[in-house]
Amino acid sequence: METVGGQESRNEFDNAAFEMTTQTNGASNGEVHKEVKHAKDSKNIPNGAEPRIEIEIEDEPLFHYDVFENPPFPLLVGFSLQQMLMSLSRSLSTALLVADILCARGDEALKARLLSTTMFMSGLCTLLQNTIGIRLPLYQGPTASYVVPLLALMGLKQWSCESENEVGTNSTEPAFTTLEKIQKLEGSLMIAGGLHVLVGLTGIVGFLLRFIGPITVVPSLTIMALYVYSATVRFAKAQWGIAVLTVAVALILSFYLRKFRSPIPLWSRTRGFYIYWSHFHKMFSILIATVVGWGVSAILTASGAFSADEKSSDFYARTDSRTFIIRETGWFIFPYPGQFGSPSYDTGALITFLLGTIGSIIDSIGDYYACVKVIEAPPPPKHAVNRGIAVEGFMSIMAGWAGAAHATSTFGGNIGAIGITKVASLRVFQLLGLMFIVMGVIGKIGAVFVTIPYSVIGGLQVINFGVLAGVMLSNLQYIDLGSKRNVTIIGMSMLVGLMMPYWINNTKRPINTGNADLDSTILMFLGNPVFMTGIIACFLDNTMPGTLEERGINAWQSELEVGVDYETTPGDRKSKTGADEIRARKLARTLYVIPYLNRVLRRFPRIRFIPICQRYNPRLDE
Repeated sequence: METVGGQESRNEFDNAAFEMTTQTNGASNGEVHKEVKHAKDSKNIPNGAEPRIEIEIEDEPLFHYDVFENPPFPLLVGFSLQQMLMSLSRSLSTALLVADILCARGDEALKARLLSTTMFMSGLCTLLQNTIGIRLPLYQGPTASYVVPLLALMGLKQWSCESENEVGTNSTEPAFTTLEKIQKLEGSLMIAGGLHVLVGLTGIVGFLLRFIGPITVVPSLTIMALYVYSATVRFAKAQWGIAVLTVAVALILSFYLRKFRSPIPLWSRTRGFYIYWSHFHKMFSILIATVVGWGVSAILTASGAFSADEKSSDFYARTDSRTFIIRETGWFIFPYPGQFGSPSYDTGALITFLLGTIGSIIDSIGDYYACVKVIEAPPPPKHAVNRGIAVEGFMSIMAGWAGAAHATSTFGGNIGAIGITKVASLRVFQLLGLMFIVMGVIGKIGAVFVTIPYSVIGGLQVINFGVLAGVMLSNLQYIDLGSKRNVTIIGMSMLVGLMMPYWINNTKRPINTGNADLDSTILMFLGNPVFMTGIIACFLDNTMPGTLEERGINAWQSELEVGVDYETTPGDRKSKTGADEIRARKLARTLYVIPYLNRVLRRFPRIRFIPICQRYNPRLDE
């Protein structure tokens, strides 16, 4: 409420004649209506009266901040922090998983270094992907594409911890064993990363897309999103009430209250105090839910509601259960290539990472399509997909060299956060990458966020993967669901993909060929539900008779031809007017194109024949 003038003189003020005027400030997605009551004749307003009352109301836009828009810095930091909280749990859980594989569950110093390396590499890959990669609002982190194969690796005898004496660092022999395992993971991941880069640089992705359609991608990625339920339960079971509370707050703010606006009192020197009605609660729904869950956990911890016994199920719901990490973590931890020694090689580890690479490529392609559906943008052209895959492969090499023991890939959970918060700005994810880099170097900062109660993390993962699974299933719109062929392939591939890991885990010796290495290799393939689902769906989809339209291939390939790959912008190929045309042109200048590369292409046009390079577009120079 903005007040101008001195003291109130209500009787005389009410007798003044007023008119209502509405001022509209157009934006790319929505509008802000400013309702101001003005007196027609200022002479009728005595001294001390309130001449006007100003209230700004923000209409519900397509996006609060679109891909090409730059939020104010305070909001930018808040949006990036929100996305960071969505993905931090995966960095933590992956670092702990790698520590388990290395038989170093009690080595807190190694855990801190692994977590630092994970966050640093995730941040660097995110920054590169959003700047010179595919340039979609995406977070690159340790996804299930690599986590699931690592889980299968733990089942092999040579990677198992034979005794509890290997836990910790008191013995020099276990330390050597742990170091040897890290070096084997390093070399194997670097080889897999090199193949990953070649897939992107040579443009093989475009060739693979002729055979990989929605019938292959949807079942495999849906299984991936659902298969992580075990990790989600591991966190949420610490205190189901807090996990449910976190989910409920996010859903209420994002959906049940989506038509309501939050009153935000503001003040400026020129306007004084005024009320700004905005969708603040929706933009920061996940951050608010995290704070609420964390705060309630702190209250219950202080009141003694949670057990202090480490063996108790609700111990990790306490806010002080892991505060020792802050004390024991150094101020500065700089991850550098070769920090664990020279890379080595192991056949089982290489197969694990090759499976992760295949899953990562399929996962990334599916996430690219999921992202453009959420942000309502044209699908990525082939050169952008190739470049995105190449960047991921390059960072896989760097992650292996630094000893992260896992690669980075597109994290689908953050795509779901965009759909909930309606904040799609590319700057948010660029700052997110910088945040992870800083946390990877300054260990104390990352350690603070690591202490988030497990139950809150579990609630965030329910939101992440729940939305992701729904987005993946929405890609079924491209195929003919009335076809018995299609539903048979989808159903059988998902069923077999879930059956094989269950059979392996519940059978003493499921494979016995007489060759231990061959047994391990076969188990690697059969025990990966994402790989099994994808390979069965791909084989059946390409061998069973069916038209390209029935399979959804035509829809995918036609959408690949849309975008900024040609001489015109997306807005030129469709009949658009007004704000739609403006938004289409802004998207064409932001998505899939490397900044300033267009000028180089104008001087050296032959560069466009490189599979990862865009074509010259004169519209971008205007």
